[in-house]
Amino acid sequence: MTEATHALLLCWRDTTHPQGGGSERYLERVGAELAARGMRVTLLTASHDGADAEESRDGVRILRAGGRLSVYPRAVATILAARIGRGRLGTSAPDVIVDTQNGIPFFATLASPAPTVVLVHHCHREQWPVAGRWLGRFGWFLESRVSPRVHRRNRYVTVSGPSAAELSALGVDSDRITVIRNGVDPVPATAATPSGVALPDVSLLDASPSDEPTTDVSASGATSGTDRAPRLCVLSRLVPHKQVEDALAVVAELRHSRPELTLDVIGGGWWADELRNHARELGVERQVTFHGHVDEQRKHELLARADVHLMPSRKEGWGLAVMEAAQHRVPTIGYRSSVGLVESIDDDETGLLVDGVDELASATRKLIDNPEEAARLGRAAQAKASRYSWSATADGFIAVFDDVRRAGTSPR
Repeated sequence: MTEATHALLLCWRDTTHPQGGGSERYLERVGAELAARGMRVTLLTASHDGADAEESRDGVRILRAGGRLSVYPRAVATILAARIGRGRLGTSAPDVIVDTQNGIPFFATLASPAPTVVLVHHCHREQWPVAGRWLGRFGWFLESRVSPRVHRRNRYVTVSGPSAAELSALGVDSDRITVIRNGVDPVPATAATPSGVALPDVSLLDASPSDEPTTDVSASGATSGTDRAPRLCVLSRLVPHKQVEDALAVVAELRHSRPELTLDVIGGGWWADELRNHARELGVERQVTFHGHVDEQRKHELLARADVHLMPSRKEGWGLAVMEAAQHRVPTIGYRSSVGLVESIDDDETGLLVDGVDELASATRKLIDNPEEAARLGRAAQAKASRYSWSATADGFIAVFDDVRRAGTSPR
């Protein structure tokens, strides 16, 4: 790739959007890496309250227009206008396009002669019912039947082997699918545990459990020792398919034997009020703190004081939150059926994979009752997380870009 190369990234949201999550971070971190290497990078995404129509962040030019559904035709119109030197892209037509398929893609390949790479974190069969009966059926039809047909000559990028297998099951040729896994951001240098102890560095990967800090600060600010109340956390967007209700059920189940147990729910979303109501119905509202959307430093502070991270999501392409928790030696318990977690979690080595909410509760009890076992998993999880970087992720994209530009990939 040359400095003149213009990469156009398409995504229905960006990380400043109230509903933004891991897939948006993936695309933006890749864009930032590409920009740092001299490429021109533009992100077309939806507008939202309080967001500028245009901004530059980490070297990426961000253009916002449209809403939840209208972002798709608005982005296509922008691409078409660029072909005649008009619109917000002006004469800067893209050399390569990354079309993010969050359920449905932008179908940019029909609007531009530039090679299109389709980015899919995971397929959405299990999530479409949330959209309603008819819209869900139509969305799944577009994702499973129309998109593979339209993109029958395009390259695909996904984030895990299981997600690649899902695409193959929809008819995408396996030789057109490249797995490029998530990177992970460094822990902010200013972040610290609530007790003021600096967060562990990767140089401490082989430290023994006795080397771990033995103090923490409770919700009231009081410091305690090794007998402090166990803390669980969930780092997630608050939407139905993340199934945070299952984490609340774990607290309700374990409070009888561990009444001091607490849960930090980190993240926001339109399902938040439903979850608060559910916590009240279960009688655990005093043990659960909903922090909402927090900045990076606060996120890492909350992760650092947790003992176990729960990820009861119905579906994940990879599970970036698994690695972010792992940076603090916090192991994750997640569902085997969620697809991508079988790669981000090495079962019984860096965390635990379970089947259903009953096993989720049992596995959580096992780890909070056995801190040495949780520490063993946490150390291995941190070692695994240290092997991933956004630089390596960007290397993978550049290799794909070079391939598609050399081949002149186009459906026409």
